[in-house]
Parts: sequence; C-alpha cells; structure tokens
Amino acid sequence: MATIPSNRIKYLLATKKIDFANDSFKIILMATGFVFDPDTHHQYSDFSSSELADGNGYTRDSKILTGVTITEDLSNDRTAILWSNPSWVASGGNIGPTPGAIIFDDTEANDSSVSYIDFNDELTQASGGTFTVSSPGVRIS
Repeated sequence: MATIPSNRIKYLLATKKIDFANDSFKIILMATGFVFDPDTHHQYSDFSSSELADGNGYTRDSKILTGVTITEDLSNDRTAILWSNPSWVASGGNIGPTPGAIIFDDTEANDSSVSYIDFNDELTQASGGTFTVSSPGVRIS
C-alpha cells in the first residue's frame, strides 16, 4: 500500500487553511478504474464521480476519520499524520472492488484532498466481512 500526498496539501499548509488536530477529515473508497492525479484531484468535486457507489454497507461521503496522531520524524525528515483504522461491514453483497481511498478535509471550504492510499490492487470485501483501511494518513516531507 502506497500513500500519495495531494499537491493541494502544500498550499493548505502554507496558507494555514488546514488544522489536522481540529478539522474533520473523511475517507472515501474509489471505484474500479480510478487513477489518482495529485495535480488535478484537489477537492471532493474533482473526484466524487469516481467514488464507490452506495450499497452493501458502504455509504458515499460518510466515513469520518477519528483518532488523529501527528508525529515529527527528524531522522527521516518528515511529519506523519495518521488516523485510526476506518472500516465498513459488507452486508447484502460485496464492498468493492476498489483500487484505493482518498482522505479529504471536510472542514475546509472546498473539501480539499489530503492524500490517496493506493491499495496496489483491486480489493473486494465479501458480504459478512469487514473492509478495513490500515494506517490511513499522509507523510509530509
């Protein structure tokens, strides 16, 4: 699993429009065929049409991230922002397939993207199981 920061996050940090400790952040799963572009996928409206459809335990634009931790990593010259693992219970059918997930700032006026989590595969959770995204976040170097 690879995490790709959006280019928008640099602007948000420089203009003090993002507050990882106090803003509300969401995570969404993307539909098959989605390819993240850090140069053009700046806000929810840029990628919302590629979000996974409602159904089988997944509801579009509804999963709020909790438990944020912010860690300075001086030996690797970066800062890591991580949230608790979000999950969805598949019910009545499969969740997916999905190639990845996008985290965005739901407090910021444009719902700006923070990062894309590339699953490096199309993942599907069978009905009755739990689809979990492990260690969602972003690293800023």
